[in-house]
Amino acid sequence: MIAIPDRTPLPRTFFDRPVLEVAPDLLGRLLVRTTPDGPIALRLTEVEAYDGANDPGSHAYRGRTARNEVMFGPPGHVYVYFTYGMWHCMNLVCGPEGRASGVLLRAGEIVEGTELARKRRISARNDRELAKGPARLATALGVDRAFDGTDACAAGETPLRIATGAPVSADQVRNGPRTGVAGDGGVHPWRYWIADDPTVSPYRAHAPRRRRRS
Repeated sequence: MIAIPDRTPLPRTFFDRPVLEVAPDLLGRLLVRTTPDGPIALRLTEVEAYDGANDPGSHAYRGRTARNEVMFGPPGHVYVYFTYGMWHCMNLVCGPEGRASGVLLRAGEIVEGTELARKRRISARNDRELAKGPARLATALGVDRAFDGTDACAAGETPLRIATGAPVSADQVRNGPRTGVAGDGGVHPWRYWIADDPTVSPYRAHAPRRRRRS
């Protein structure tokens, strides 16, 4: 368990950049979920970039819909989608308003509120598995579609915030093909993770069914 990193909120300008710059820079950052029972803090260890209209793997590839509306809004907001009829996945919107792109939060280490996360992830065999994968991450934090559109850069008390944390050095960052994405959307090496971190999810070449993500 590492020391709890810097909780200073990241500014909106952090996200108002190309998604391929933002994604690796999110590694080591802190995601703080405020609940009535106390906070849960997660150190990001794995993410995936999705580049909107330029990316067949993105939910925004074919344009704006009611489902992906948040992706076209201001950067620094949370986009949550429901997949396979049972799981939620969380993304952070990037780039200028009107140009949809985002980063899927794939995995992380719970650094505070472990007991609260365990209550939501009772099937986890150990603490390394609490947020090891995008659906597990959202479940551990108690994030569902109700959080779609949440401003993760807002000032004051908020249910979900992204903070400075402890960004990693470039020599600790690895990248490779996105996991669980078939077809043209799976060829980009836009998955980023912290080298040798035990909370990073296992790589899968493609999903059983083709699904677009953020």
